[in-house]
Amino acid sequence: MYTTGNESSTEGLLYPIESETREMKTLDGMWNFVRSDSNSPSQGIREKWYMDDLARVRKTIGMPVPSSYNDLTEDAALRDHVGTVWYDRKFFVPKAWSQGDDRVFIRFGSVHYDTIVWINGVQVVKHEIGHLPFEADVTSVLKYGAENRITVVCDNTLLQVTIPQGKVENQPIDNGVELVQSYTFDFFNYAGIHRSVVLYTVPRVYIRDVAVYTSYEGQNGRIDYQVTASTNETEKLQVTVKLYDRNGTHVGTDESEAKLQGTVTIPQVKLWWPYLMDPEPGYLYTMEITLGKVQSNEAPTAGKDEQVLDVYRMKVGIRTLEWNNSTFLINAKPIYFRGFGRHEDSDIRGKGLDFALLTKDFNLLKWIGANAYRTSHYPYSEESMQFADEHGIMIIDECPSVDTEAFSQILLEKHKSSIEQLIHRDRNHPSVVMWSIANEPRTGKLAADAYFGEVAKYTKKLDPTRPITAAIAVNVNDDVAAKHLDIVSFNRYNAWYANSGKLNMITNRVIEEAEAWNKKHNKPVLMSEYGADTQEGLHTLPAYIWSEDYQTRVFSQHFKAFDALRKQNFFIGEFVWNFADFKTAQSKDKFYRAKDENDEVNDLPYLTAYTRVGGNKKGVFTRNRQPKAAAYLLRQRYHALTELDKSTLPDDLFLYTAPAQLKSEHTEL
Repeated sequence: MYTTGNESSTEGLLYPIESETREMKTLDGMWNFVRSDSNSPSQGIREKWYMDDLARVRKTIGMPVPSSYNDLTEDAALRDHVGTVWYDRKFFVPKAWSQGDDRVFIRFGSVHYDTIVWINGVQVVKHEIGHLPFEADVTSVLKYGAENRITVVCDNTLLQVTIPQGKVENQPIDNGVELVQSYTFDFFNYAGIHRSVVLYTVPRVYIRDVAVYTSYEGQNGRIDYQVTASTNETEKLQVTVKLYDRNGTHVGTDESEAKLQGTVTIPQVKLWWPYLMDPEPGYLYTMEITLGKVQSNEAPTAGKDEQVLDVYRMKVGIRTLEWNNSTFLINAKPIYFRGFGRHEDSDIRGKGLDFALLTKDFNLLKWIGANAYRTSHYPYSEESMQFADEHGIMIIDECPSVDTEAFSQILLEKHKSSIEQLIHRDRNHPSVVMWSIANEPRTGKLAADAYFGEVAKYTKKLDPTRPITAAIAVNVNDDVAAKHLDIVSFNRYNAWYANSGKLNMITNRVIEEAEAWNKKHNKPVLMSEYGADTQEGLHTLPAYIWSEDYQTRVFSQHFKAFDALRKQNFFIGEFVWNFADFKTAQSKDKFYRAKDENDEVNDLPYLTAYTRVGGNKKGVFTRNRQPKAAAYLLRQRYHALTELDKSTLPDDLFLYTAPAQLKSEHTEL
């Protein structure tokens, strides 16, 4: 049904850094911004707006980069805009960058969704699929020691052949017709230049790519590396790899000529462990890679600096991954995931990169005792992956395929491309322990079998060192895709979308469904979503839906199921939906239905229903990161599940109520 062999392959895109041989200039800040007419999205391209300042063609407004543009004005038309928007700004390039053979690249961390970039009126790169980086060599189009102009057009339109999918149609309004975007996924389709924009230099011959694979034996760690240079003529090149520990002490070295690959051995290695599995979680080494010329014995000895071509540094964590039909292991120890589904979402900035927010979120993850989260439902920023490495938070890394339904060859190619770009970007992160190839795809459709068979096979080919999963919402008896996965993840909202308000219809249903997935596929199972919307500050006794009391009770009933399942040795994790409240489209909500009006199984697990009140409220934290009542209950559970000695439990986990002796006496009574 589907053809293969035409997959794309990403090259380069190392995270930009400064070093002895590299310089960097950020273009973050205020840009000029223009919204196109929705009924004429290609007008700017036809009229070549990129050939001059945007201010000469349209009235511009200021727009911060990085950020989503949707929530930064008081204009509903911009918030709900469908189609293209334009950015531009001026910048200078140092004259020194033209002296020598250095190359200059422009790099975008993410633009959502479809993008074209011009510099000084020359198109330099085009990229489709948001949430992923792209770059271009712009050495020849820049003016050195002079002013330059960069112009970006961004299109947020989602179609049946984009990742994720959507639909657009013209609908009548009071004074004409309006282009309306619709989509089934349950989060707001924020758009714009979401992550940093940088110019950076590299030498003429430079380190283009690095791949590492880590392992250990006894007390000795091992890093197998492959360095790719910007030239195929590597016979006269050599690479020196040095490893430094957290204190900056040199602990290992390796050299390789021509092939630029080898192994660094680290004695008395400190392994990378997840949070609360070791007193020093997230231990990282600094890997210093120096590309140089092979010194000839016949030629006069050149100075050391003349032999060095390029220097690149990156963080590396040493750990192993294993999995079988019942267990997932890191460093040969079984792992039980306790975490969240999340969103890159916050007030005002939308999906824009924000280091203050990242810092707060990771502090809250550690406060609550989580050891993992899923990047639902798209790749998160590279900076967030670095935070996860450093804090020991395990990541289920998800591609942007959400609610996939209209299966086609062109969609498959873009789906594969999103996964290839994601794996290329994140393969060296120790925190990434699993790839998720989709969220809630319509896997009750027969076409889903061959489609996800191809996606799974391709993902395993790209990276056989990590297991693959997908968050499935279709009933176990109707799903045709889980057989292609290594680990089965399922989403289910008992007592919320199904049997709303029925707290006594949770525990057994969760146990029975998890057992059914395991019985059918003989694979590890985790629950990737469960929860209940909660209005902060609303309390009811007895518990009633939407109250903080109800969310707490929903969690408690799930905990009973999880503990029963853990005893069966195939259930490996629990993920609350959601970490924090987040924005959705105005017309969004969904409830579970198993059968349609003809009393037949419906492969669309959720049906659009009523309007959300201020977005999705299933977070244990509010959108501005304040805890609801359930956060304290979840904190007690997650810390109680720690693999460390209980003496490490936070002092404020349980507040003082009565002397321990008095509580013990009442227990005996």
